[in-house]
Amino acid sequence: MTDYILDHIDPETELLKELSREAHVKLLRPRMMAGHLQGRILKMFCRILRPKLILEIGTYTGYATICLAEGTDSDAVIHTVEIDDEMESFMMKYISRAPGRDKIRVHFGNAMEVVPKLQTGPFDMIFIDADKHRYPDYYDMAFPVLRSGGLILADNTLWDGKLLSGATDKRTSGIAIFNEKIRQDDRVEKVILPLRDGLTVIWKK
Repeated sequence: MTDYILDHIDPETELLKELSREAHVKLLRPRMMAGHLQGRILKMFCRILRPKLILEIGTYTGYATICLAEGTDSDAVIHTVEIDDEMESFMMKYISRAPGRDKIRVHFGNAMEVVPKLQTGPFDMIFIDADKHRYPDYYDMAFPVLRSGGLILADNTLWDGKLLSGATDKRTSGIAIFNEKIRQDDRVEKVILPLRDGLTVIWKK
């Protein structure tokens, strides 16, 4: 089914194909990367919503960042925050060559410390794809800086089915707490898409 889907959607750009190939060869956890299907979904959300200001929490390889830039207008700005500065050379190799590179602002550090210092916003869209045990904290930080009518996208919210397995590790617990927090939050409308490892779409009223 996955192969059929990928064969019937817009293809990856050559830059993203190269990024993906190198990630699978050189990185220990290439599965953390957004990938083809999710990348096209992110681009499509941007095409539909036309956000001018985006926050991405968790850059990793820059794959999703490049996809967000692909879908936005020329005057959009994307602030992306990555805690692991050892990823800098990898991600910048590709971000620096992306057609939308002038829209992207890369920040290194703990997002909980970096985002409050950006002194920009409110954001039109926020994409959360970082430390799973910090998802509840990221949400509490992100909500006030998201405009009314804005969108939060949170990745990996089905967490490989571990939520139903009784697992109690820190990352699984973080996702479970996050999902319950969103379920009970009447300030937003929400839906979980069974896309890859789960993508929660959260619309702020």
